[in-house]
Amino acid sequence: MTTLRPLPLPSGPAVLERLDSLRAILDGSAAYAPVPDDPRQAGVLHDAFAVDTAIDADVSLIIATSGSTGTPKGSQHTPDTLAASARATAKHLGGEGNWLLALPPHHIAGLQVLLRSLAAGFTPAVLDLSAGFDPDAFADALERLDSPRRYTSLVPTQLVKVLDSPRATAALTRIDALLVGGAATPEPLLRRAIDAGIPIVRTYGSSETAGGCVYDGIPLDGVTITLADPTPDGVGRVELSGPMIAHGYRLLPDHPAFARPGTFRTDDLGRVDDGVLHIIGRADEAITTGGLTIVPQVVEAVIADDPAVTECAVIGLPDDRLGEKVVAVVVAAAGSVDAQRIRGLVADRLDRYAAPREVIVVDALPLRGPGKIDRRALRDRFGSSNR
Repeated sequence: MTTLRPLPLPSGPAVLERLDSLRAILDGSAAYAPVPDDPRQAGVLHDAFAVDTAIDADVSLIIATSGSTGTPKGSQHTPDTLAASARATAKHLGGEGNWLLALPPHHIAGLQVLLRSLAAGFTPAVLDLSAGFDPDAFADALERLDSPRRYTSLVPTQLVKVLDSPRATAALTRIDALLVGGAATPEPLLRRAIDAGIPIVRTYGSSETAGGCVYDGIPLDGVTITLADPTPDGVGRVELSGPMIAHGYRLLPDHPAFARPGTFRTDDLGRVDDGVLHIIGRADEAITTGGLTIVPQVVEAVIADDPAVTECAVIGLPDDRLGEKVVAVVVAAAGSVDAQRIRGLVADRLDRYAAPREVIVVDALPLRGPGKIDRRALRDRFGSSNR
């Protein structure tokens, strides 16, 4: 009988003390559920995943989802799904190499940095994040990363800090690929990175797909994209199939996301143009205002073009007349944000019904998981304030 064990993974060089356990995940000789250092968070996962109890013999990894709808679910992976992910990634990027970890290792994006390095026979490099992400320390770590091919992975907020540092930017231009995922990369940020000569690769995937399985809109080897229930303009719910798809969720054998073996039905809405997947937004985050449906990410993409805005999140808040009103929560780049200009920008590019009724400026957006905006926290914060 195989027993699921907790695997504490610290965010720093101490994670290298866990490499034997990570190798056991890859070869199937043990089953682990990675947990963070925070005892409270670890306790939630321990209970949710029934750690220290029996698990299917072929499962070696339970990795938490980002928990966008409440308690995180545990995606079940096997040595085969993880090996398929590592092979497909290496093939797409041009070959196996070593990786620098600059993300929390208990999330799939960070964990895969470690697992891909080990699968390729390397000891991964690890950035100390105990005092936050420091661009100079990141540059130092990249310069010490020694292998024929060198890779790393960041979230968009980290990339912003890199691009503000000439030294870190220069170091990043000399590696073979930078994977950016965890949240949609704003087009202005993507253009800055490309113009700086950074070999950026945008990834799309999740815990359920062993991390990114679609790179720059192109499915990795063995991955198939299907759009379920498409609208007349070709937008449908994204379904992903392939050898790296999880074997369902821990303790949820009948979950509809895995109704078909080897296929994961996401909550994302997308469109495929000339073989390239474009994510429109999440079906469960759509805003219904005045009888019309607004996808937040579409509005956010427009607002991100305002040079006065560094980050933004669009949410729906209760409104007596409209049902929900569109509200933009933004982080200012410098100085003040012109709410009227933002509303005009959205109205001109989309339509007036998509323009935010309110623009709220905050110092930082709340996050869940690696770089993903916590919209629920924003709705709770501003919805309860009767704004």
